[in-house]
Amino acid sequence: MSTRLSALAASVALLTAFAVPAASADGAAAAPGATSAPSAPAAAAATSAPAAAAAAAAAAAATVNLATNPGFEVPAPNLADWGSIPGWSCTGGPAEAAVTTTAPHSGASALTVTPADADSTGECVQTVAVRPDTTYTASAWVRGNFVHLGATGTGRDLPPAWTQSTGGGWQRLTTRFTTGPDARSIRLYVHGWYQQGPFSVDDVRVDGPAPAPAVAADSVPTTDKVVFFTVDDGWQRTPEAEQFIADHRLPITAFPLPMPAGTDPAFFKRVTAVPGSSVQDHTVSHSDLSKLTLDQQQVEICDARDTMTRLFGTAPAVFRPPFFAWNADTLQAAANCGIRTVLTADADFSWGAANIWHPGPLQPGDVIIMHWSDTLATDLQRALAAADAAGLKPAGLVDYLR
Repeated sequence: MSTRLSALAASVALLTAFAVPAASADGAAAAPGATSAPSAPAAAAATSAPAAAAAAAAAAAATVNLATNPGFEVPAPNLADWGSIPGWSCTGGPAEAAVTTTAPHSGASALTVTPADADSTGECVQTVAVRPDTTYTASAWVRGNFVHLGATGTGRDLPPAWTQSTGGGWQRLTTRFTTGPDARSIRLYVHGWYQQGPFSVDDVRVDGPAPAPAVAADSVPTTDKVVFFTVDDGWQRTPEAEQFIADHRLPITAFPLPMPAGTDPAFFKRVTAVPGSSVQDHTVSHSDLSKLTLDQQQVEICDARDTMTRLFGTAPAVFRPPFFAWNADTLQAAANCGIRTVLTADADFSWGAANIWHPGPLQPGDVIIMHWSDTLATDLQRALAAADAAGLKPAGLVDYLR
């Protein structure tokens, strides 16, 4: 299909491609608002023992809304990209997508997207962590012409829910899907269509059981004679620290903030080039998460995850809370962003310090925190000397947390 369609051609193409818009739980098409009985093979599969066990486990789990910033009410964190929509990535950026306060469906605001040209559908997406073999319902209230809501990465083909026109008012789109056995996240999307004008979105939901909370840790359980070097923030990037890392082949786990990481991604690629190294998640704004709501924490963690994934090609699996400040909401927010471990540390060698927060020297599995600062080269040297004195070697953190 050409990316430049007239409004009439777009309408015809859509009506041809999607004869019946909304998606049912088993991936078959169904009319909007209707429910479908599963086919005989699907019904038989549903009654198998493994499927029944999975269904019982899903039923026992609480149903929550997993969408990040679902009502577009969470303000952008400090240090966020200008014009970004918290929790969402829109292909046209601030030139197309904005949070507006004009006639939202509920609350104080909604998302309004105005495609910039005839080649844009104004797509906005977010990654949602899910459980495998589990049924979820995605929905959103929309206003405009040819607005679509759907999900990819579910493990099964899923046609979108869409509407030809909402007649100037708000209409709810709903689609239901069951994740595949290997699904750990889905890509939720909403978009308009070519040359169909602006559209609005509000009150997005992905309803189903949440992932299990992330695990909090300050060290890694292992009897191997290893320690783990972690380096936070990223504001001061010195050639001396980079050279020391390269000369000693040090596996480094970097926890940069999105702003310095985006300013100099090549630096972080170089300093994490040693096998076992990685770039992980440290929030957008370096805020004390214990003072934020779960929704605000989820924006901080998920948006930083999205930046690190875009810059470095791998989604973070570890989160370092700023100031080591976290609570139960942090563990759930991290899990909702696909994070498995919320990691603090049990030793600090930053800015000339040499603090070990347990009796005696460094021990196997200790996590050492440092910072990208003007003292990092000498901090690394002292940390390496302390590890050597204890008969330990730096190792790759991600290798031990798999």
